[in-house]
Amino acid sequence: MDEKVQRTVDGEPVRPDFVPAAAYISPDYVRLEKQRLWPKVWQMACREEEIAEPGHYYTYEIADESITVVRQQSGDIAAYYNVCPHRGRRLTEGCGKMGRFHCRYHGWKWSLEGQPVEVVDRQDWGDCLKDEDIGLVSVKVGTWGGWVFINMDPEAEPLEQFLEPAKSMLDAFEFDKMRYVWRKSVVMPCNWKVALEAFNEGYHVQTTHRQLLPYFDDMTYSAAKGKHGMFGYAPTALFGLPSPRLGPVKGDIRKGLYQFNKEIWDTLKATTTEEMLAAGRRLLELPEDSDVYTVYGAFAQFHREEAAKNGRPFPDVPIETLMAAGIDWHIFPNLVFLHQPTNVLFYRARPNGDDPDSCIFEINVIERFAEGAEPGVEVEHGADWARVDWGLILEQDFANMGEVQKGMKSRGFKGARTSPVQERAISNFHATLHHYLADKN
Repeated sequence: MDEKVQRTVDGEPVRPDFVPAAAYISPDYVRLEKQRLWPKVWQMACREEEIAEPGHYYTYEIADESITVVRQQSGDIAAYYNVCPHRGRRLTEGCGKMGRFHCRYHGWKWSLEGQPVEVVDRQDWGDCLKDEDIGLVSVKVGTWGGWVFINMDPEAEPLEQFLEPAKSMLDAFEFDKMRYVWRKSVVMPCNWKVALEAFNEGYHVQTTHRQLLPYFDDMTYSAAKGKHGMFGYAPTALFGLPSPRLGPVKGDIRKGLYQFNKEIWDTLKATTTEEMLAAGRRLLELPEDSDVYTVYGAFAQFHREEAAKNGRPFPDVPIETLMAAGIDWHIFPNLVFLHQPTNVLFYRARPNGDDPDSCIFEINVIERFAEGAEPGVEVEHGADWARVDWGLILEQDFANMGEVQKGMKSRGFKGARTSPVQERAISNFHATLHHYLADKN
């Protein structure tokens, strides 16, 4: 970590087993992130399906900046700073469809390509108002896996390079062919990093989600992957049998695998699907003494068959990729997702103004669908997470977040003692963050 940043936040260096508390609670971090992180990094703005046709736009807000992502007449995607070059009014809000950009203050207009097409009473300026001076200012834009990313730094590395090694490891899942199932957004009483990290490790399952332990071995590994991080379960971990934490590992793996999927479906409605639940139910047709390889092989086959019944395409993901990709990835800085061949649960966390104790947190599920069967989905907004029906698992996670934020402000808390084995993605997140926050000028 750069010494100047270290002095600025008055914290200790990040280690695999330690993250300073200041990163979560200090207003200085909010200021530094606004200056050196958000304007310099690739970040997910929306999904391509949200701007499917020419004129469709999505307004992405981060810190003090607002970016409009728009589908141009050519079908290309562009992004512009959401500001009128005349007097600074924002041009768009939310999402929708437009024929051109229009300022509601004085009526100036621009094409979807960002060029001025109407300046009211332009003759007032004579020859001193040139088109090149009043065009909308573009922002770098790129796509991966159906997500649209933006970067305000014109000198930024290409998105494809930024995403590695995640991109190469995960392309086979074809996330771009998935569509929204449900979407929710809420303001959480914690720092955006606290919210994100609640889903960036599996170590908490043994306490927070203890009801899941009868169905799988919860021990995880966590790894730094360049700027990004991930976690997964050991190849020897068995879904369908109880965690060793509960005692001797024994039971009917057929029933356990079905009950695991049912528990997840009933309490999360994500990371599994109705087809996976049906596949688990069919496992009960196998002999009770079936070995683990037979059960897992049958589940994979049944899953494909159930998906085919509903016309849902199934990606061809090599078994080696499935094993290496784990179950959860953090794409720096603020995107986390849990992936399966036919579905993804993804989260985005953003600062809520300048308050280090508040963030905007979004939860989304996407799945593979038969062509034409994609549902129309709106975002469900909630000002108070306790007043929205999230299901048991997310409610268990949310109950921790505000209490973590409060605890981190204690004089008795110096920093997070992250597990070098099961929480490596978190410490790597902060090491990468400090790299961006360092003043290199």
